[in-house]
Amino acid sequence: MNTEKDFSPLTPNIVRALNDKLYEKRKVAALEIEKLVREFVAQNNSTQIRHVIQILATEFALSQHPHSRKGGLIGLAACSIALGKDSGLYLKELIEPVLTCFNDSDSRLRYYACEALYNIVKVARGAVLPHFNVLFDGLSKLAADPDPNVKSGSELLDRLLKDIVTESNKFDLVAFVPLLRERIYSNNQYARQFIISWILVLESVPDINLLDYLPEILDGLFQILGDSSKEIRRMCEVVLGEFLKEIKKTPSSVKFAEMANILVIHCQVSDESKLTNDLIQLTAMTWMREFIQLAGRVVLPYSSGILTAVLPCLSYDDRKKNTKEAASACNHSLMKLVTPEDDEDEDDTHSTTSPQSKETSVKKEDVNDSLNASQESVGLSNISFFTPTGNDRTPVTLDLDGIVQVLDRHLHDSSTGMMTRIAVLKWLYHLYIKTPRKMFRHTDSLFPMLLKTLSDESDEVILKDLEVLAEIASSPAGQTEYTTACEGDKTELHVPDGSKAVQQHLGVDSKGTDSSPSTPSMNSFFYKFMINLLKRFSLERKLLETRGAFIIRQLCLLLHAENIFHSMADILLKEEDLKFSSTMVQTLNTILLTSAELFQLRNQLKDLRTPESCTLFCCLYRSWCHNPVATVSLCFLTQNYHHAYDLIQKFGDLEVTVDFLMEVDKLVQLIESPIFTYLRLQLLDVENNPYLIKALYGLLMLLPQSQAFQLLSNRLRCVPNPELMRTVDLPKPDSKKCANQPQVDYKELLQHFDRVQSKHLEVRHQRTGHTEHPDRKLML
Repeated sequence: MNTEKDFSPLTPNIVRALNDKLYEKRKVAALEIEKLVREFVAQNNSTQIRHVIQILATEFALSQHPHSRKGGLIGLAACSIALGKDSGLYLKELIEPVLTCFNDSDSRLRYYACEALYNIVKVARGAVLPHFNVLFDGLSKLAADPDPNVKSGSELLDRLLKDIVTESNKFDLVAFVPLLRERIYSNNQYARQFIISWILVLESVPDINLLDYLPEILDGLFQILGDSSKEIRRMCEVVLGEFLKEIKKTPSSVKFAEMANILVIHCQVSDESKLTNDLIQLTAMTWMREFIQLAGRVVLPYSSGILTAVLPCLSYDDRKKNTKEAASACNHSLMKLVTPEDDEDEDDTHSTTSPQSKETSVKKEDVNDSLNASQESVGLSNISFFTPTGNDRTPVTLDLDGIVQVLDRHLHDSSTGMMTRIAVLKWLYHLYIKTPRKMFRHTDSLFPMLLKTLSDESDEVILKDLEVLAEIASSPAGQTEYTTACEGDKTELHVPDGSKAVQQHLGVDSKGTDSSPSTPSMNSFFYKFMINLLKRFSLERKLLETRGAFIIRQLCLLLHAENIFHSMADILLKEEDLKFSSTMVQTLNTILLTSAELFQLRNQLKDLRTPESCTLFCCLYRSWCHNPVATVSLCFLTQNYHHAYDLIQKFGDLEVTVDFLMEVDKLVQLIESPIFTYLRLQLLDVENNPYLIKALYGLLMLLPQSQAFQLLSNRLRCVPNPELMRTVDLPKPDSKKCANQPQVDYKELLQHFDRVQSKHLEVRHQRTGHTEHPDRKLML
């Protein structure tokens, strides 16, 4: 520095001392500057004061010479001390050169700059608040300084500034928040610690309402919560905990909608550190739970995003038990928010689309891409993917389309956990209950996946799936959407010509009205469901073998057993795959005879006292003809013993195979079961039941010398008065049970049996390529 340059009013001695390398000499010069400035203050000579500050700033503090910079810093601090309460008038000129030295490469100089600023701030106190942002910006850099002395000095300055902010009621929070939002994304641990400490201070000041600006910094707080430092994570947890307490106290002033997407992002796990991610996810899920409970229907527009985050957590194991429980609470609370009023349309005309709905539909087209993008988002710039439908206006509208897409995607994902799949199906069932009209618009897209879910490994999943399908098949709303639903039905399974008659029997006519008072009404989707269920059994035989009986029994509980059996029998009547028809009839027959769920239906068929029961018997009989033994068992169940005997007489013309004899064996076992107790008791009345005895003897003659043969033989030996077994042309007792009882054309039924068995025989001959007599094929 040129010492001969005019630095007046600074004397040459002061100038030389400020440039000296020794601290003590620079200190002496500072005392002289303090004395000089005090004189100017006493004279009220602001011009000279500004001149001194300008010289110290430009010629010393911003000098290229390190010792000059050190002299300039101590000189500026001396000016501030001399100015006292008047320093506030010159703070901009005092602070700016000092802050510039914060970036100096010399750690000692950075320390002196920190010391100088401390003295300036200590004198000015509340007057520095208008310059708070630049001070905070400089301090945030020093907080991450590698030199421990500099860091120590910055901590002293930091505490002083916090005291000033705490004491004052003039802090400009609006101007500070943008800087806080910027600095909160720092990856430096010391900078993060500095930010968190300031948020804690601001949150503790009664006159500062930081909660209003929480949406601005919440994402950054969750980023800090993932820090590798345990201490920083603990501090961040404390901050978030304090905010959550305040939210619970004043929920009416909380901007829930602006923070919902931030929580959605952080409720989803990324591939980073497992420990920190678990903490972030648990904290975000806890916040989400509170938000749903406090905000209520305000969060409904974000429900698709919330479900995207919540549903996978429901399948967590005990290692993440707390997160799973919080997610379960979120799911339950969100489900409760959906009410029947969400099924109401502003415009009942489905084809009419308002400009608002067009805009909404455009948003929903991008929902899948947005959902996927959400898992990759890390900052506030990526949280706009779940735009509220209705733009936060009242009344709040349910984003049903988005929810259905999320649920459907989880059903399609093979990696989805069992509990998540169950939750998805519960949601679908709930939506069909609460918003049936709107949900039936999605039924065509959901239906194939719901059918596929019947192949799930979990019985509980299948039960929930059947509940959804049963609700679809029985909901009155399904009638109004029949046309839309059936347009996409291109099933390959043959639909019988008499399907209209069966639909009328089931309570479904072309107008969707109830036409059968004897059974609950089924909508137009019911028959479609039965067709597709049988088609699935046909294509996936393992499903039929392992879960077929379970599925049909549950459907009989959820819907009406008579409707289930009547519709399936009608569909099977014209099924082209005869082998499948025989297998399916055998399955249905076993269910009919053994399942507790079919008790009422068995009683209805036992006496055939009503036109409905006779109609059902004839329908079942025609399909049961695909399986001769099942047909005989149906006659036993309905007490048509004469007809059963006539059928057994025809067994001599059938192909008697090992499988056939095994079915006869099973029938003998069933006769000994509680289901046929009434049949065994009727053996005591030989005179009125001769054809029952003859039918049983017919079965006995079919059987080889086996355990079943011995079982049936022993039973028949218990029949009293065998002399009455002689052939007598008695009237059929089962045709005169009641004078007013509906009549059944058994001759026509026998002819139908012959036609069906001829088809089976023809198909088997085509497969084997020859027409040998059936007796020659039997191998035992």
